[in-house]
Amino acid sequence: MPANTRGAIEDAVSQAVVRFEKEYMGRGPLEARAFLVDDLVVVRLRNVLTPAEHKLVGSPDPARGRDLIKQVRQQLIESGAPLLYSAVQEIVGVPVRSMHTDVSTRTGERVIVFTLEGRPAVAGS
Repeated sequence: MPANTRGAIEDAVSQAVVRFEKEYMGRGPLEARAFLVDDLVVVRLRNVLTPAEHKLVGSPDPARGRDLIKQVRQQLIESGAPLLYSAVQEIVGVPVRSMHTDVSTRTGERVIVFTLEGRPAVAGS
């Protein structure tokens, strides 16, 4: 990967994750921001819940709805993990070691943390 600025790397990761959410999960977030912190890439997505998921959260048993949403989303992201790993690695130029994620059914936010095998080369650092 050619040397990139921190901002360019963060923007490219945000775009890649939004693309994944749209193509693989069926709906993209309203807002996405990525942050490069040492050997971590933290991605914050806002407004990720589908209309059907909002109905589950508002059902008579919201805890069950929350659990169902988290289980389905976890399964989907785990099956799509190789695509995300590849996209992030191509952008940052460092292999992805692991990925951790959670979604809040209260706020509609999702956070994804990628741990990398090392620190990416950042222009100007």
